[in-house]
Amino acid sequence: MEALINVIAFINSNILWGIPLIVAIMGTGLILSIRSRFLQVRKFNESLESTIVPTVKSIFKSDKDNEDLEKSEITQFQAFSAAISGTVGTGNIVGVAGAMLAGGPGAVFWMWVSAFFGLVTNYSENVLGLYFRKKDQAGDISGGPMYYISEGLGMKSLAFIFSFCCLLAAVGMGMVQANSLSGTVQAAISQDPNQRLAIALFIGTIVSVITGLIVLGGIKRIGAVASLLVPFMALLFMICTVIVLIVNYKYIPFAFSEIFSGAFSLKSVTGGVFGYVITMGMRYGFARGVFSNEAGLGSSVIAHSASSTKEPVLQGLWGIFEVFFDTFVICTLTAITLIVVGKSSGVIDFANIAANGAISKNDIASLAFSETFGSIGMIIFSVIIPLFAFTTILAWSFYGVKACTFIFSKHVKKASFVFLLVYVVMLFLGAIAKSDLVWELSDMFNALMALPNLFALVLLSGTIVKISDNYFRRKDGEDIEPMLSAYPERNRELAKSLDK
Repeated sequence: MEALINVIAFINSNILWGIPLIVAIMGTGLILSIRSRFLQVRKFNESLESTIVPTVKSIFKSDKDNEDLEKSEITQFQAFSAAISGTVGTGNIVGVAGAMLAGGPGAVFWMWVSAFFGLVTNYSENVLGLYFRKKDQAGDISGGPMYYISEGLGMKSLAFIFSFCCLLAAVGMGMVQANSLSGTVQAAISQDPNQRLAIALFIGTIVSVITGLIVLGGIKRIGAVASLLVPFMALLFMICTVIVLIVNYKYIPFAFSEIFSGAFSLKSVTGGVFGYVITMGMRYGFARGVFSNEAGLGSSVIAHSASSTKEPVLQGLWGIFEVFFDTFVICTLTAITLIVVGKSSGVIDFANIAANGAISKNDIASLAFSETFGSIGMIIFSVIIPLFAFTTILAWSFYGVKACTFIFSKHVKKASFVFLLVYVVMLFLGAIAKSDLVWELSDMFNALMALPNLFALVLLSGTIVKISDNYFRRKDGEDIEPMLSAYPERNRELAKSLDK
């Protein structure tokens, strides 16, 4: 098992998550930023105005307000909740802890860098997702990279490759969440190996059964559950971390100092350690950044494409807020909290990784809560992590189903059922598997999924710019034909509905 973990870790560090993919992610974000004239900066305020206000309003909408939704459509808030539930997961807590353990506090800086370009990358994915979405063989509205690769680029083979990688990534992401959920409960209850195994078996069974019952209801049920859980779990987490930071306020400057100095560490320059520290910080910063906010993977757009929103750009603006909230808010709160508590308690030293021994990322992630709130903190943490993990599990089950729908278009129902069966079984295995193996496998699958999506975003960047300019020109009062769909008949239909 150790040998397998080492092999996969080598592939991830030196090939998949090495310099080539980092360049691909950053290069794609830079190209999209330049071509859109840094839209993520110019339209950031509009993104907030187009997401927060409609979100509040949609919460109070009655069922009558949503009668015009198609059977496979969900509200803007539900689409956002489903998408954000896939991004805001244990990667925001356990993943951040793991990134700093492996790459030092400087990894957080590289998470911010990846997120800055991820703002426009996620925007672009959503714009293309809605523009090229269509009804599948089951009569449901489907969208995502597989559709804009197939319809926009005319490269069906590459679309199938993406979909297959999405299947693997969905299973991997589900296993990671189940593993983190199980590890958190184990750490809170017992340190005895036999008892921990029994707990893992129990958690794996419960998670698999509940997930199976919910995901069989499709995106409407997932969206409904996510729209209830996401606001609660996010608010609870932010309140707790803010309290921790208030208690340890004097260490906050130290935390930021560690992040920025660690990003370009000048310690131990001899022997190549300087290059190693920066490389590891970048590798884990980018890997965990993309793992967390999913910008570039092409995953969250699958949920966004089920939205009732007619304007691709409007849903794209949701994507900007999604990445901002995920990385610049949640991940940053996690990182600063862990560093200040580690410093104040002396339990963990992120600036000296080797001194931490074999401490696990799951145990570190619970440190801030247990050190500040005591036993009550462990209870709170044991509530937050399962919520984060469970909502992500639900979202990725939907992504996997949509990948199945594209690959097995003539046998949609059977293929989807088989996938969900495999998915829940793998959740059980993920709950009892070795943590490092599960995370390394997930990193591998995410990288394989990202490559064809990044390729498509670059080639379709001109289309993204045209759709964006069309929207903002119309918003400024110009009387031009809307660009709402890649299919003429559907575009005319949507254009007429805008006038109602």
